[in-house]
Amino acid sequence: MSIDIERVERTRAIKQQNLRRLLSRRNVVGVGVGFKESNGVLTEEVAVTVNVVKKLPVAQLAESDMVPRDLDGVKTDVIETGRFLAGAEATAQAARPTDRWRPVIPCGVSIGHLEVTAGTLGCLVQRRGQIYLLSNNHVLANVNAASTGDPIIQPGRYDGGGPADEVATLAAFVPIDFGSESANCQYARGVENTLNWLAERLGSQHRVMAYRTAPGENLVDAALARPNDPNQFTPEILNIGRPKGVREATLGTKVQKSGRTTGHTQGQIIQIDVTTSVDYNGRTATFVNQLMASGMSSGGDSGSAVLDEEGYVVGLLYAGSMRATLINPIQTVLEILDVELVL
Repeated sequence: MSIDIERVERTRAIKQQNLRRLLSRRNVVGVGVGFKESNGVLTEEVAVTVNVVKKLPVAQLAESDMVPRDLDGVKTDVIETGRFLAGAEATAQAARPTDRWRPVIPCGVSIGHLEVTAGTLGCLVQRRGQIYLLSNNHVLANVNAASTGDPIIQPGRYDGGGPADEVATLAAFVPIDFGSESANCQYARGVENTLNWLAERLGSQHRVMAYRTAPGENLVDAALARPNDPNQFTPEILNIGRPKGVREATLGTKVQKSGRTTGHTQGQIIQIDVTTSVDYNGRTATFVNQLMASGMSSGGDSGSAVLDEEGYVVGLLYAGSMRATLINPIQTVLEILDVELVL
């Protein structure tokens, strides 16, 4: 599909101007910028996409909950995505990503904090020669509840892993802000853990920049684990191969991932600049500046690296619904964690 960059930027601006008003409507779970759908087929017309739990007949909607057909001359499109769930609740899977991988552990396989069911090892990253494992906060740090130094196991607990399967320890995580008092306390504790970890290794002369948006908003669901033996891991992603680098995804980018539950799947970026709510076992977190792909994941795929067709990493998968998948842009993840992709 051809992309009119000027049109996309105007649509992003209109979306941002109307964001609060759209999110306040009942049934709305997110707002982004995407190609308008017609009879289930994507067109080349860029629209403000309004994601809802379920499409309802106009007769069942209060006037205040209706989405206007256009906003300042920019079309809107109501998309039924369902609710988005952070995907570390693993489901049964007999495929190889759930196996205990030894002596060499590739990316794209089952991993997790000892107290988490199972998620996916996304890719290897490094900072000044030290190798780390990249996945989600809710996979490696148990949604802010973990402490640095906690054991990380492969495979995850749901797949039979236990204390004897420790392959790494939690090194750092970006706390998820739930916008409530209790969550803010956890956020502060997570920041303290991460800063202490960084200070210990980098020295007091180094300072960490705080990447924060508005209170209660999040950019990434990400964490790092330090391998007990870096030589035990390979940057090879199961069924995909070594990543070639990083790239920015745009509307229409065809993508792929290799995850613990659904293995190697493919999709397409259908929305950018997404503001959305995500459910974490009953607690809701708001994420901004996200990517949305077509449905290509299930519970347990969280933490998967998302690559384009040519093998460049574009994002980190962290949540999904029956119809769509949510992705953190990889540049944001790497910048916040101050790491580089291992090729």
